[in-house]
Amino acid sequence: MNPVPTLFPVILSGGSGTRLWPLSRESYPKQFHALVGERTMLQDTALRLAGLPNVPLAPAPMVVCNTEHRFMAAEQLRAVGLAQPTIVLEPAGRNTAPALALAALLAQQDGADPVLLVMPSDHVMADRDAFHQAVACAYAQAAQGAMLTFGVVPTRAETGYGYIHTGAERAPGVMAVLGFAEKPDAATAAAYLAGGQHLWNSGLFMVRASVWLKALGAFRPDILQACRLSVDNAQRDLDFVRPHVPAFEACPSDSIDYAVMERLPQQPALGIATGVVPLNAGWSDLGAWDALWQALPHDGAGNALRGDTLALDCADSLLMSSGRLVAGVGLRGLVVIETPDAVLVAPQDRVQEVKQLVGQLKQSGRQLTDTHRKVHRPWGWYDSIDAGGRFQVKRIVVKPGASLSLQMHHHRAEHWIVVSGTAEVTNGDKTFLLAEDQSTYIPLGHTHRLRNPGKLPLELVEVQSGSYLGEDDIVRFDDTYGRVAG
Repeated sequence: MNPVPTLFPVILSGGSGTRLWPLSRESYPKQFHALVGERTMLQDTALRLAGLPNVPLAPAPMVVCNTEHRFMAAEQLRAVGLAQPTIVLEPAGRNTAPALALAALLAQQDGADPVLLVMPSDHVMADRDAFHQAVACAYAQAAQGAMLTFGVVPTRAETGYGYIHTGAERAPGVMAVLGFAEKPDAATAAAYLAGGQHLWNSGLFMVRASVWLKALGAFRPDILQACRLSVDNAQRDLDFVRPHVPAFEACPSDSIDYAVMERLPQQPALGIATGVVPLNAGWSDLGAWDALWQALPHDGAGNALRGDTLALDCADSLLMSSGRLVAGVGLRGLVVIETPDAVLVAPQDRVQEVKQLVGQLKQSGRQLTDTHRKVHRPWGWYDSIDAGGRFQVKRIVVKPGASLSLQMHHHRAEHWIVVSGTAEVTNGDKTFLLAEDQSTYIPLGHTHRLRNPGKLPLELVEVQSGSYLGEDDIVRFDDTYGRVAG
């Protein structure tokens, strides 16, 4: 092994964050939102290692994410100066063990064997210096062939996390792993807290690429074989790596914990040491609205307020507005979350049940679990601001230099009115410019395209009319972003 391997961050960004509905949805999950600061959670995770002392760090991370989120991930990373990350697109959700296998196989393609630091994209780490110290402790061991996890020093008897049972210190800052425990009941969690030998399981890991593949091959050769086949037949598309779809879809689903980490201490003959690094860095997985309330600053009455909010005689409550004023009077321990198309109100001690609420919405066939009223696209975004039986009105914003696909519709006509910026319009066999306050009409069946040739965002209002207004009524002839539909 190279005695001084590079530390290569691997960010797992495949979650949907259903317990943070209605803000987090399948097409725009919580890691792409700015929940505790100005940057999104993905951006914070990607920048978390900046300034890490005395450890050779790769210039950009690898992100493993859902295919549908690829442009959001690329754009958010570009916005914070990470222009050339490796973005691996999972054809299907198969949990964290296959995701790490993809990352390890790709990291070795140039003959390197880096130390991989596996980080979920939706965690908070309030104390960066403390996190850096923990990473440095783990790196010293991982570089020599050990597999490390990070255990959060518990601050309360939490029943929503798994736990790691720790033993004696086996290296500076690294404890032995005696076992793992599932989410406990309240009495067991209290005993864990009092005993001082249990840490919360954070879901962060560190291991060399070759060591992970060796361990996975020993315990789950079926996962390794499927992932190796999918990487061997992968394709590169723009800035993305696309593993072979049939091979990856045939891969079993399993987590890093279950597939490997929990088995390693019982298999010393494999020659892979394990350890856990205690982490006291203000960690939170923001798994539900009460966790976000804990992570945010509070006023004198214990309220956390985000957006346009007003609290009168409220205490220990979370009020969050995406646009409209959210006003509370006399609230105690409540969560109130406003989005343009849904409002959630719940006691803090029942926010875990939001997942069940999302399940009911899915069963009823409502799209509120999947998409927001405001929908992000690689060229910008649109907001469906009104709709009726045969019409729909959208506010559309196109980024400078960006272009929608060359397309046509079978069932609707469109009228575009430019509000600000300059639009380059292709309408049938004509291409022309529109300035502010100018408009054009796209008849049903006409080939058309919208482009922003300027240096400022293009904003327009689109009025659609016709017998069917669904997003699947798009026939694409050419697309900068390689999309086929949607």
